[in-house]
Amino acid sequence: MKAQGLVHKYGDNVDTDVIIPARYLNTSSHQELAQHCMEDIDSSFTKNVKAGDIMVAEKNFGCGSSRQHAPIAIKASGISCVIASTFARIFYRNAINIGLPILECEAASKEIKNGDEVAVDFDTGVITDITTGKTYQAEPFPPFIQEIIADGGLIRHVTK
Repeated sequence: MKAQGLVHKYGDNVDTDVIIPARYLNTSSHQELAQHCMEDIDSSFTKNVKAGDIMVAEKNFGCGSSRQHAPIAIKASGISCVIASTFARIFYRNAINIGLPILECEAASKEIKNGDEVAVDFDTGVITDITTGKTYQAEPFPPFIQEIIADGGLIRHVTK
């Protein structure tokens, strides 16, 4: 499995309240959640994101409330992968459960810039910044988690 797209870059401690503000949690529509993704931290995100783009952040991404709406909003917005130095554990698990690929890689999260074009190989964990030519090594998911993500999340995987 691979992904390639332009980077939307954020810093440390991006919490679930700015990924999808609480005022939008009264909907289960993935597309409606996507329309408000990141709006309290980056009001231009929904205008600029394209299918396949990649989100890069630094440490503790997805901290705060344990809402599954946050990874759903990110995935529904078109983001194909989130790369961060570290993830809040509940966000990490929620992302896998809904089939949003995420990778932890400190060097990539610090060095990749907003607007860079990045390619990710999920099988090997190799992240390539096409803009700079630099490569980074993340720990790939084990095959059973790759299957969950490829199937579109845990429920689809179990149903299959």
